[in-house]
Amino acid sequence: MKLSIVEKVGFGAGDMAINVVIVAMQLLLAYFYTDIYGLRAADVGVLLVIVRMIDAIIDPAMGMLTDKVSTRWGRYRPWLLWFAIPFGFAVYLMFITPDAGYTTKLAWAYFSYILMTLVYTAITIPYISLIGVITSDPEERLSANGYRFVMTKIAAFLVTIVVPLLAVWLGQGNKALGYQLSMGIMGAMGAVLFIFCFLTTRERSEPELPVLTVKQQFSNLLRNDQWLILGIVIMLLMCGYVIRGSVAAYYAKYYLGGGDSLISPFLTAGVVASILAMIATTWITKFWDKIKMFRYTQLMTFALSAAMYFCVGQENLLLAFVFYFLINFFCDMQMPVFWSSIAEAVDYGEKKTGLRVSGLAFGGILFFQKFGMGIAGGVLGFLLSYFGYEADTQQSARSLVGIALMMTIIPAFFHLITGLLMKKYIINNQYYRSIQAELAQRQA
Repeated sequence: MKLSIVEKVGFGAGDMAINVVIVAMQLLLAYFYTDIYGLRAADVGVLLVIVRMIDAIIDPAMGMLTDKVSTRWGRYRPWLLWFAIPFGFAVYLMFITPDAGYTTKLAWAYFSYILMTLVYTAITIPYISLIGVITSDPEERLSANGYRFVMTKIAAFLVTIVVPLLAVWLGQGNKALGYQLSMGIMGAMGAVLFIFCFLTTRERSEPELPVLTVKQQFSNLLRNDQWLILGIVIMLLMCGYVIRGSVAAYYAKYYLGGGDSLISPFLTAGVVASILAMIATTWITKFWDKIKMFRYTQLMTFALSAAMYFCVGQENLLLAFVFYFLINFFCDMQMPVFWSSIAEAVDYGEKKTGLRVSGLAFGGILFFQKFGMGIAGGVLGFLLSYFGYEADTQQSARSLVGIALMMTIIPAFFHLITGLLMKKYIINNQYYRSIQAELAQRQA
């Protein structure tokens, strides 16, 4: 089934809304909590781990719930309408800085972050499941994900450029108030985008879902070796991406010595690279095997990250921008391939076991994603504390070395393991067509 450009843009609008939160959490949240909100780095590490572990446990349950709900609008689209406004409001609450003591502020951070992740889960799992029912054509899925990730990076552009500028303008010297208001605007935009996604997409298929117990669903998923590979891969990718992305603001401000004014341009270089990566992926996969591209771009990310540590000194501002641009370009080329592969791994599991597990499969992938983000957030906070980081002051030589390591060498190893592991993943377009043919034959 060919999708119209309007539907592809509408589908992408949903992920644009999601990435208002994702990008804020990956690139700004740790910096916001330490340098603006006023939390200690070690406390931020514990907060990120605990909330992400709670969130990760909830994801599979939400996946199973989506399998049980069916409406005249479909199985997945209604959730986008139901939770659009709660999503926008939760974004706003997460960036409120109470005028209170440290313990109260820490408690508010836990409450607002947990609330945000619950609403985020309720709307994100149905959204990522949507790609499996709007079309069964693998090339159209890849194309739709290409649109999706370009719009994702537009959201990243807004969060990394517009939010800091709005925070200064709206805050009038009060950075905490500025971030509260600017992220409130982003939350409102996210709510509108989810409603637009609901209105412009259609669910064209509704796979017959067998009545399985939770134990049976888990058992079938664990027999799906390709799904397990995707789960481990997204966990590794999140570890590398979140550690590097979260420390980028610290790297620009302290290691490169640019202060607050360099944070936005530096993060923007990575966002621009990611947008170009989405465009390049759509073109390259037309003549190069998408799984090979996935594998080799991660190995290139490893090589560039390691080289950045040894080649970029504190005085090499231009070279730092060049390396950060290239790392983000090669790292993010995998994104459209990965997220279109989940639905294909679900079909592979049905072919292998004779039973289809869809909702839990998508929820399980988010479990791995959140687990990786939790590990990364904890590592970031604990390492900042270990290397002696002090917020908004001149850093020690030890702290600067730690920031450089977290920017380069540490995430590099996660990308290396990802590139090696993808050697075991076999579902390229040609193989997937054989899966589709066999499933169609069984139904006939």
